[in-house]
Amino acid sequence: MTSQSTDRPIDGGQERPGARFPAPPSHPPTVPPAPAPAPENAPAPVPAPESVPAAVKKDRRVLRAALRWTAAVAVFAAVGAAVAYGVTERDRGDLPGLATKGDGRWDYPEIVRPPLPKGAPAAFAEGNAREEHFADLRALLLPAPEGARADRALAGEDGWLPTATYLKTYRRDARGDLAQALKDGGLRHIAARGWSMPDGTHTSIYLLRFNTSAFAREYRRQVNDNLATVVGAPKTDQDYSLGGSAYAVSHTHLYVYGEQKPYGKERVRYGYVEAGDVLALVVQSDDGHGTAVPFRQTLALQNQLLG
Repeated sequence: MTSQSTDRPIDGGQERPGARFPAPPSHPPTVPPAPAPAPENAPAPVPAPESVPAAVKKDRRVLRAALRWTAAVAVFAAVGAAVAYGVTERDRGDLPGLATKGDGRWDYPEIVRPPLPKGAPAAFAEGNAREEHFADLRALLLPAPEGARADRALAGEDGWLPTATYLKTYRRDARGDLAQALKDGGLRHIAARGWSMPDGTHTSIYLLRFNTSAFAREYRRQVNDNLATVVGAPKTDQDYSLGGSAYAVSHTHLYVYGEQKPYGKERVRYGYVEAGDVLALVVQSDDGHGTAVPFRQTLALQNQLLG
């Protein structure tokens, strides 16, 4: 469809009746002088700014202000979302000013896995069917926290604990069967560490290395079948509130027990970590008034070292 031309003659292009062309003026019109030629390379003339009505200027100021506030709100929303993500995704202790104070956690040194011998695979690497830990077993022990006093009875000779010392952890009537199970299961080494805290809480950690992961699992089952509880905890039961297998590091399993009321002189908590060819036992006792936080923390860190 073609557009109609807008170049139409005035009044339809017809001369009105009685209309005449105006007579020439008595004096010829004054012709303005021609402008001087512009010098070469002169800048193009800048057109005069058009006058803008006051109402339009006011509308533009309002629009610019609205855009600024919109941008500011968007920035604050983005920052708020980032902070919310950080608070929900990171540990509280990782955020300055948000560390939980007075929750009973201990100050452990930086936890670092010991190096592996050259060419040795990790415990749960593909191809390591025996799930064997090639790192020094003594280096896999969790270090004591700040303020702890070392338990010299668990130092052993060159860091290796005699089997008889380990068996004293259990009730006397169970030690014979456990000693035979260790012998049948191909026990290789025992490494241990213990400490006491200023509030009287005592912790003992034992790492038992077997020939294969199958032997380590079988020994833990025999401990359970023999109802071998640790000294000071005559009546215990699995306590999932202290952290069970659902909280274990990948490829490992946790079995946690707590002494039932009424407590004796001390309340005892203990847990096993099944980690390949290594079985860890963590035992902690207090006067019955402390929280379970230090126990869960200690068990979790030892689990991470073995996982």
